[in-house]
Amino acid sequence: MSEQTRTAPVEEHRFPCDQCGADFRFDPERGLLLCDHCGNTSEIAGSGPWAAGGIREIDFETAIANRLPAQEMEETRVSKCPNCAAQVEFDPGVHAAECPFCATPVVADTGSNRHIKPKGVVPFTLDEKAARAAMTDWLGRLWFAPNGLQNYARKGRRMTGIYVPYWTFDADTKSTYRGEHGTVYYETRRVVRNGKSETVRVAKVRWRPASGRVARFFDDVLVLASRSLPKRQTDALEPWDLSRLEPYHPEYLAGFRAEAYGVELREGFVEARSYMDRVILRDVKFDIGGDRQRVHNVDTRISDVTFKHILLPVWLAAYKYRGKSYRFVVNGQTGAVQGERPWSAWKIAFAVVIGLILAAVVGYVAAMSQ
Repeated sequence: MSEQTRTAPVEEHRFPCDQCGADFRFDPERGLLLCDHCGNTSEIAGSGPWAAGGIREIDFETAIANRLPAQEMEETRVSKCPNCAAQVEFDPGVHAAECPFCATPVVADTGSNRHIKPKGVVPFTLDEKAARAAMTDWLGRLWFAPNGLQNYARKGRRMTGIYVPYWTFDADTKSTYRGEHGTVYYETRRVVRNGKSETVRVAKVRWRPASGRVARFFDDVLVLASRSLPKRQTDALEPWDLSRLEPYHPEYLAGFRAEAYGVELREGFVEARSYMDRVILRDVKFDIGGDRQRVHNVDTRISDVTFKHILLPVWLAAYKYRGKSYRFVVNGQTGAVQGERPWSAWKIAFAVVIGLILAAVVGYVAAMSQ
């Protein structure tokens, strides 16, 4: 590692207004920087639909060998949550806050984090008002959730806009396989059922050897690089429209927070490779054809592996309810909602009682009609 890389400057994402000196924030509705103090606005240089084609992939092997140039790295001030271990960037003037992932109090600016610099970002398109409306609508459909949590979440404090880290991987694959092609045919047999002889058709499979080659180029295989959110929640926020990916400019982070990645590059590629293998297996079965397929061996050669570190927008609300943390996450691009929820014992008991009463009434009416 070079001396230049080790001494990369610490990034402080502050963007003062050029008219009054107050901090700009990124306004999702207008897609530009806005000063809430004086109303001044500023565009983000180098952004726009045409700019996405300028996002350059990084060679995977170069990164694994720690040979990335200094300009591909950055160091940011982060705070590490003692409860969920999330590493989140806070504003420089903030000294104490709550973890946006679990609502645990944290001391801000507890260290710095050196990491691969993001290459792309999908900016927020939903503001907090729209995200809260989406969450409120979702909570309204949770009939068995306690009223206390519903009211607290709906009328509670502000939601946190946070950029969640992801890896994307590209790779060229060529695979050879051996297996069997199965053709279904039927045989007629005589069987005895209930003392009677019947004719039945029995399905059989005729197998023959099969082998061949398949090839596929994988583009932007998406892997979550955060350990702070349950993967089942983030997976449920998909799909993401990566065609809206913009070249990374720290101005997009103005007024928001960014989480440092917790899943390292090599580990992220293991997950990406698992996804690729599943897709290749599907391709092999399609290539074998027939009614049934058996796959005995797949040998894949993978080359030209590249990656990007990108940030995707999530609105997050974390609430402490009766001593336990609950999280609601909203896709900051589409408004899709996922979350954790407790169950209300009295609502469940009430539903059971109503169900029993209705069953008794139906039974009584049926008995009287007979």
